[in-house]
Amino acid sequence: MLIICTSVYFAVKDKVFQDSSKSNPNKNTNHQTETNHSSQLSTEEILNNILSSAKQGEIPNQKNIQVGNTSLKELTEQFGESTQKDQVANGTYLTYQKQGFTVGYDHQNRIYEVRSYDSNLQQIHYDDIMKQLKKPSKVKYYKDQQVDQIILVYELPNQIELKFILPRPTSENNNPTLHHTSVSMIDELTPSTGAKLDQLLNAMTLQEKIGQMIISGFYGPNYSNSLKELVEQYHIGGFIFYNENLTNNSQTVKLVNTIKAANKNNHLPILFGVDQEGGRVSRLPGNLGQIPSNEIIGKKNNGQFSFEIGQILGEQLQAFGLNMDFAPVLDVNSNPKNPVIGDRSFSNNPKTVSNLGIQTMKGIQSEKIIPVVKHFPGHGDTSVDSHLELPVVNKSYTDLKSLELIPFKDAINQNADAVMVAHILLPKIDPKYPASMSKMIITSMLRDDLKYNGVVMTDDMTMDAIGKNYNLEKAAVTSILAGSDIIMVAHDPNKVKAVYKEIETAVKNKTISEERINESVKRIILLKQKYKLDNNQVKPADLQKLVEKTNKLLNK
Repeated sequence: MLIICTSVYFAVKDKVFQDSSKSNPNKNTNHQTETNHSSQLSTEEILNNILSSAKQGEIPNQKNIQVGNTSLKELTEQFGESTQKDQVANGTYLTYQKQGFTVGYDHQNRIYEVRSYDSNLQQIHYDDIMKQLKKPSKVKYYKDQQVDQIILVYELPNQIELKFILPRPTSENNNPTLHHTSVSMIDELTPSTGAKLDQLLNAMTLQEKIGQMIISGFYGPNYSNSLKELVEQYHIGGFIFYNENLTNNSQTVKLVNTIKAANKNNHLPILFGVDQEGGRVSRLPGNLGQIPSNEIIGKKNNGQFSFEIGQILGEQLQAFGLNMDFAPVLDVNSNPKNPVIGDRSFSNNPKTVSNLGIQTMKGIQSEKIIPVVKHFPGHGDTSVDSHLELPVVNKSYTDLKSLELIPFKDAINQNADAVMVAHILLPKIDPKYPASMSKMIITSMLRDDLKYNGVVMTDDMTMDAIGKNYNLEKAAVTSILAGSDIIMVAHDPNKVKAVYKEIETAVKNKTISEERINESVKRIILLKQKYKLDNNQVKPADLQKLVEKTNKLLNK
């Protein structure tokens, strides 16, 4: 159970609501109207309302918020921006002080908990709850410098928990007043979150945490001494595979299994990623069937077809033992002279890109492969290739919102797991740093405005867009300070080590706080646990069946 983490948050929130009521007791007129109306109810009626609402995953007076079903988008459309935002291990909490409630949402932007701070709850006492609702399923306690709490937990049908949070009964006050209630999904209170996540994080050294924040390239198709060093000494959290690393199915599976075996003493399993978009960007070896380019899929404009393409891409990665696909491309091909995107884009229409890209993303997810949507905030209107130069896009934030950001915003609302940020300079937004190093773009735009709380990774930092304009190691530090969780160093293990050491130095000299490192590692842990990654050995798949399935789809 995640009582420790949750209870700490109760303490923080208790202070927020108590202080606000003391400073201006007449401020929340709408909330008080509800209070005056419901204060006519008896204690028994109030408890019955709490219980009946909880069985529906709701709190009284807010029937349009249902845990497990309501999305962050639906919440903000109705209530607007919250008065306070707090991030904890298991998710993010938003406080709506005027309406008297707080919600918690996870990295998929799903509301999994809602808490009521309605002042009517002050009519309820400990004895009332115990008398009317009888013995709780569980009783928990939490104490720190601010609070000493008892938490009465009632397990309800449909994986729902109702909790009553009160001051702990004492000899001086053996019948305390209810402070607030919580309705949450039980399936969120698993060992993968909360206190267990913090325990895992605390067990990791700083060096292990930094390793998790790097996706590395490596040389050749074999488990070399250089690769061994990256796994066993640097605790690298992920690897990207290129053509030079991929000879055939059996070689790739053997290599993956060797890396997994070598990783057994590290705390977390490894991300094995590849650019398998379909079309001209298809890295996996062998004749797997010719997946069409996104441009061709865009002309077909069939969501079900896009989903099935995503499934095939996912199955292809599974067959090679890989678990992360750097796809789909969500760039809008708004500049036909763009030298790097072109037929990798579904369309020059953002809605078409959004619809088809999200279906491909979901298809990949359905095969338990992690999709990485790219290249945020949009690479479709560049005139140079960021592998060779730093592209400059003279668009304002308003311009981006009307075109480039539409597919990314929609994908975030549809539970995008990971977002890759491009090496693009947008001087009207940040004249100093490209998107991959820009706090304005990663934190202000992606995290705060688009409400994205999943994993953010950079495009390959060894590309010339960075190399010709910035120092690689310092650029990596800047990117983390801007909000990136994973730095991709896709070529040259010596550069990987240099980046690793620069990040370590930045933490030791307090340029980067360890709390900032922890934020990113928590997101990485949650992603790896969501997809149940492990160090178990994988077996080569029957590629012939996969080819037949692919051909059947393409011949429809």
